[in-house]
Amino acid sequence: MPQLPWKAWYKTARWSALRLRIFLRDLYTCQCGCGQVEGNTSLLVCDHKTPHRGDERLFWDETNLQTLLKSCHDRDKQKAEQQSLHTRGVWH
Repeated sequence: MPQLPWKAWYKTARWSALRLRIFLRDLYTCQCGCGQVEGNTSLLVCDHKTPHRGDERLFWDETNLQTLLKSCHDRDKQKAEQQSLHTRGVWH
């Protein structure tokens, strides 16, 4: 299966800088509601509030990005995205 072009955007210097800028903007605080502060950026995810689905404008839009703890992202956000895929019929 071919690699999706937007996956390469995550490996750019531009993304690395943006990711850190979002963490700083959010004061390294999880935005899911738990309010936990985490200085170790390897435990944070720069999350797209609205999934970009390859839309470059949405991918780079700072207002569409938020800081989440990796554990919150993996538990809550991924569950919601998987349910959305089923609702849209992607898995059928």
